[in-house]
Amino acid sequence: MGLETEKQRWDRNFTDLLQELRVAQTGVQILFAFLLIMPFSAAFEETTRLQRTVYLVALLTAAFAAAAIISPVAFHRALFRRGRKPELVRFAHRMATTGLACLMVSMIASILLITDFTLPRPVAWSLTGAAALWFVTLWGVLPWARRGGDRNDPGRHLTAREVADRVNGAARR
Repeated sequence: MGLETEKQRWDRNFTDLLQELRVAQTGVQILFAFLLIMPFSAAFEETTRLQRTVYLVALLTAAFAAAAIISPVAFHRALFRRGRKPELVRFAHRMATTGLACLMVSMIASILLITDFTLPRPVAWSLTGAAALWFVTLWGVLPWARRGGDRNDPGRHLTAREVADRVNGAARR
């Protein structure tokens, strides 16, 4: 791997973030569409007050996730060709993290809504708790555990040389 300039690194970071957001955005859009049509089904009239509250949580957090995940596009348009790619990448990173958190809440609420509607309440809550634990583990615990110690301080950016050394070191193992 050759050394990249600071500008190339920010461009690569932004491209990587956009690829991640494309994956998340598709999931958010499908979930949001499902939640938007749900009240128009005949069975929605049978929902309890709790289920309607859970539905609203799912709907609103899906909307918040969509807004957060799409917001880097608006930010990019506002900063286009202004030489502020580092600011854009930091903002996109925060919005991706926020969007994923909202998406997780929306998905867990959707699971609770559907399982509570179709199964006995104790089973629904148990399954939803298991799903929530799964999401938190895969989207939170494992990624944060892999970050390592202070060598990965989020306030410190790696130089191109440090990135190359890490990549080359990992390739040799």
